Amino acid sequence: MLKIFQLVLDWSEVWALFIPITILMVKQQPAKLKLVVAYVWAALIINLAIDLVWKFRMLLPPAYNSNNFLYNLHSAVRFYLFSAFFIHLQQPFWVRVKKIMPVCFTLFMIINFTFFENFFDYWKFSSRLLSIEAALLLFYVLQYYLFKINDNIGTKITDNVFWVVTGLGIFVALNFFIFLLYNELTLRFQRFAISLWSVHNISYIILNLFLAKGFYESGKQ
Repeated sequence: MLKIFQLVLDWSEVWALFIPITILMVKQQPAKLKLVVAYVWAALIINLAIDLVWKFRMLLPPAYNSNNFLYNLHSAVRFYLFSAFFIHLQQPFWVRVKKIMPVCFTLFMIINFTFFENFFDYWKFSSRLLSIEAALLLFYVLQYYLFKINDNIGTKITDNVFWVVTGLGIFVALNFFIFLLYNELTLRFQRFAISLWSVHNISYIILNLFLAKGFYESGKQ
């Protein structure tokens, strides 16, 4: 039974995305969520490739049986789409900071992968990249809540955007330290690191449940 549960968790990066996709199939989404919708479809393609490479790694040529660069790709795609999502909400709060952050993230990636790390590293994904991404997305989440707290219009708090942002906030908050320490843990405590990744998978399921809730609240049949 435990093995079955672990197998379900191992594939959660793929099947969990079908939770919000099911809602997308029957409900049209407003323009402000289009970037989130784009993330769901992009994540499905990338995560499917991640798990297929992992599942069939013994059948692939040695040069192509590592999926670590796909985690780096997913991290970059997730940041750019969600940062654009927050910017396009057009909340009059820290506007310049929100617009500058993608530029800073791009500069970080250029410098990091030119001088310090290899984007296509065979043995590990970039803990630095994923942890920076999580920290910056957490900033976006917190500024969204701060704006809502200071908003005097009296709009409904738990709207479609709220559910999306909350799911993202839970995901990045739970995973920041996992991303930051994961490569070091795999060197020193490999079994613990593998078990810890299950926390990431559970949080990814939670993220997709919240995305589905947001899509359900905003969609039109």
